[in-house]
Amino acid sequence: MSAFVELWVYLSATPLFGLTATVSAYVLAQMASARLGHPPLANPVLWTVLALSLLLMATGTAYPTYFSGAQFIHFLLGPAVVALAWPMWQRRAQLCSRWRPVLLAALAGGAAAAVSAVAIGWGLGLPAEVLASLAPKSVTAPVAMGIAERLGGIPALAAVGALLAGLTGALSAKPIFDALRVADPSVRGFALGTASHGIGAARALQVHPDAGAYAGLALGVQVLLASLLMPLAWRLF
Repeated sequence: MSAFVELWVYLSATPLFGLTATVSAYVLAQMASARLGHPPLANPVLWTVLALSLLLMATGTAYPTYFSGAQFIHFLLGPAVVALAWPMWQRRAQLCSRWRPVLLAALAGGAAAAVSAVAIGWGLGLPAEVLASLAPKSVTAPVAMGIAERLGGIPALAAVGALLAGLTGALSAKPIFDALRVADPSVRGFALGTASHGIGAARALQVHPDAGAYAGLALGVQVLLASLLMPLAWRLF
């Protein structure tokens, strides 16, 4: 026990605390998810977030202290998103033959995601800066933060919105698709990537390789379309 206390004192006083806690929590959550057969409710990202939140509150650790070590994992988010291009490259001929319906579906899905979030927030009387932060919720977090800042929103709130959108999609996609009788893995993957960006794409990869490829494609197209069109649409409306 004394050895554990000494290790805790050492880690809590260094940037290694955030890195060690994040990796440990995710590995344990991933192991539990694999043992259970990867059900939606055992999503490792969800349980890692909950575990880290409880740990920070229980130990009184400030978020900047935690992030000083966890920022290395945050940096790896970019390469992880780029790695999603590999399944797309393996199916490049199929994707090129479908570029028109893919583009139309991406435009419709992205518009529905942004408009619904802003409309609900406006109906609840939320201030403009919060609405601007909610608009890019279905774009991957780093890009959503940049878009929100350009719209006059709060980047940190945009990151939270993106996280919640990703987790909600990863948890609810399967029962919704089953209820709607949508069986095609490519359709399920594209819809999940459109609504839930990287977290949804990671879930799609667990289920089917074609679903993962189309989810990665949807993620990339949404990043491009949202970055170009959302600031223009915000100024217009």
